[in-house]
Amino acid sequence: MTANATPPDLVIFDCDGVLVDSEPIAIRVTAAAITRLGYPISTRELRAATLGVTVADEMAMIEKWIGGPLPADWEGKVREEIHAAFRQSLQPVPGAQEVVALVQSRNISFCIASSGSLDKMELTLGLTGLRRYFGERIFSSSMVARGKPHPDLFLYAAAQMRIAPYRTVVIEDSVPGVIGARDAGMQVFAYAGDPDSNATGLAAQGGHLFHAMSDLPHLLGLD
Repeated sequence: MTANATPPDLVIFDCDGVLVDSEPIAIRVTAAAITRLGYPISTRELRAATLGVTVADEMAMIEKWIGGPLPADWEGKVREEIHAAFRQSLQPVPGAQEVVALVQSRNISFCIASSGSLDKMELTLGLTGLRRYFGERIFSSSMVARGKPHPDLFLYAAAQMRIAPYRTVVIEDSVPGVIGARDAGMQVFAYAGDPDSNATGLAAQGGHLFHAMSDLPHLLGLD
């Protein structure tokens, strides 16, 4: 892939799957919980259906699968299971911390824009040692009317950072995220380092594929 001739003014990072390797853990726990409801589903099927969507959209999808409403306490219990699993084994995405530190050292603005909740990001970023880099620059889909694949969250993040969308690069790993960033008028680098990544879908929606975080400094024009 051709690298940027000059670095962007703003780098927006997705969180799950880009900074923290949380998706395999969350999907494994959630798939098991859905299967216990009587709807057997594999981790690969669940990832393909829900990666990058909001929690509300995911819950609506699950209710459609099981043919009725979820038990009142189901979402909370599954969330507690996921958080317990995070505390046991969550790690940063390999190379992510080095990229964030490099962007910071070059005085380039950066932030997070994620479908996840603020509470979840506080936990996962804290467990992986990444929280200290971001300060108040963490934006969740709960802050906007429409989450990914709509552009609202990315436009909101850029506005809060006071940087034009066309001078912004987004680092994403989900098709909804790529669509949202593209429709916000931003360049999108799509991380496809996970063996289960939908590389074809990411590229089809305009994401510029890369497979290792160590490739990002060159792609961002930082080397």
